[in-house]
Amino acid sequence: MSVVAATVGGVLAEMRIQGLGVIEDALLELHAGFTVVTGETGAGKTMVVTGLHLLSGGRAEVSKVRTGMLKAFVEGRFTYSGVEGAERIVTDSGADVDEDGSVIALRAIAVDGRSRAHLGGRSVPVGVLAELSEQLIAVHGQNDQLRLLRPAEQRAVIDRFAGHVIAKPLRAYQEIRSEWLAVIAELTERSTRSREMAQQADLLKHGLTEIDAVAPEPGEDVELTEQIKRLAAVDELRAAATEAHVAVSGSPDGDQDVPGAAMLVSEALRRLSTSEDAVLRELAPRLEEASVLLADVGAELGNYVETLDADPALLEKVLARQADLKRLTRKYAADVDGVLAWADDARRRLETMDTSEEALAELAIRRDQLAVQLAAHAADVSAARDKAAAELAAEITRELSGLAMGQAAIEVTVEQRPAEHGDTHALTIDGRAVHAGAEGVDDVELLLRAHDGAPPLPVHKAASGGELSRVMLAIEVVLAHADTVQTLVFDEVDAGVGGRAAVEIGRRLARLARTHQVLVVTHLPQVAAFADQHLVVDKGHSGGVTRSGVKNLSQTDRVSELARMLAGMDNETGRAHAEELLATAEKDKAEFEPKRKRAKKK
Repeated sequence: MSVVAATVGGVLAEMRIQGLGVIEDALLELHAGFTVVTGETGAGKTMVVTGLHLLSGGRAEVSKVRTGMLKAFVEGRFTYSGVEGAERIVTDSGADVDEDGSVIALRAIAVDGRSRAHLGGRSVPVGVLAELSEQLIAVHGQNDQLRLLRPAEQRAVIDRFAGHVIAKPLRAYQEIRSEWLAVIAELTERSTRSREMAQQADLLKHGLTEIDAVAPEPGEDVELTEQIKRLAAVDELRAAATEAHVAVSGSPDGDQDVPGAAMLVSEALRRLSTSEDAVLRELAPRLEEASVLLADVGAELGNYVETLDADPALLEKVLARQADLKRLTRKYAADVDGVLAWADDARRRLETMDTSEEALAELAIRRDQLAVQLAAHAADVSAARDKAAAELAAEITRELSGLAMGQAAIEVTVEQRPAEHGDTHALTIDGRAVHAGAEGVDDVELLLRAHDGAPPLPVHKAASGGELSRVMLAIEVVLAHADTVQTLVFDEVDAGVGGRAAVEIGRRLARLARTHQVLVVTHLPQVAAFADQHLVVDKGHSGGVTRSGVKNLSQTDRVSELARMLAGMDNETGRAHAEELLATAEKDKAEFEPKRKRAKKK
């Protein structure tokens, strides 16, 4: 795979597809800016998007493997400089990074259903590719349009658009909500399981009373075992210590016939010290050190023998203490340290098992205090969404005016969702019971007013097929400026659109490509004319087998492809129309190119 220069940030530099659908082997060399993919129906344009979905950790379908092949491969080279999340994922996975700072992701699908994922030459779970793609690439197709019509997704749209303005109060709301739910759960458990918890508390209290009565010390069982060994073997220990003492210090009654090591060393020291030979005198200091050491050891052995008395009473007492500890270790843990750990855990559990009226009242007070705080944070989130809704609606409406929907207008409503009967997550705000969900208390809905005087209706009810595509494209264009990913892929979002609206879609995508890498799969020549790079999926036949590849078109080839898309054939009239379309697109791009250069200088 060749190296492709990319803008700062994460982009898809190139992608290779092998054995996927009708595509036998195709290499897509991609650049920053606007790249369009075209081709005849059935040529395999959708396999490009399928490949991107697979690289993004999407579901692997065996039916997509090309007939006659055992595996399908999709390989993509990503640059990710400056994208912290992507850098962390690549580092954590142990992926090998190429010299140009890019990393290769690979997805393989076998006909037996097995799927494999690799990143930087290392085998990784498919989820790692999904995490990486979330940081680098966003694929938008007609399924995504339908997904955006769901209420939860529409709320996510406004939150993405507003960014930290909503994220900050929402995070504070979620933190208080977690604590509020925990208190509610604890209060419910204590109230409904009071009898069972009281029985458990009695057992824990009994165990603590038994342990406290013995009052074990950490490691005491080990110390007692050693002490018992010494007391039980006192005679053997005394004999060994006495013999050692005699060997070191000599006979305790002064018998000269039984000299000790200390006496012998002292005699040797005396003889060396008085010698006239210098070599012998040099050995004297070392013997002096040995004499001091033997004296110390002899003294310690003498003290040990004096203190080592047989004490049956003490042994009996220690054995009784050991029996007390063994009763605890048989019931609560394997050793004394485990018993003490059990006691600590029991005390903690007892703190949560207080089912008295006073304890329940305290929990109820804490629940109500948290509810007040939660309501305040929920109101902050709603206010932030209200403000962002007006800005989002204005920007989408402005985009629609440039997509041949000048009379249309978008409204974004933010309303608090009423709590249903028996809702355990009900929260009172301004005297109304609302549902406190994980993302706040708001329901968000996108409404479309198709023309002046028309009532605002849900987008999917007010828009025709072509209008819905334009509305969704307008939303994506607006959101793209608030999105952190650098590469945006659009799969036939221009379906059902033609004429002047198609030209405006091409113009919008070209302008979006000033700040993002944009890859578009389209059947519209008006859109394709605005591309900086034109790829065509070309279908061929050999030996009765259909094979498709991908070609990067030259300017001359672009004219032929656009003529085919316009008129269905490459004739003089079609080529003239295609050349005119390209010239118009280039003129439009040149008008905003100086603005782009000025923005870079700033």
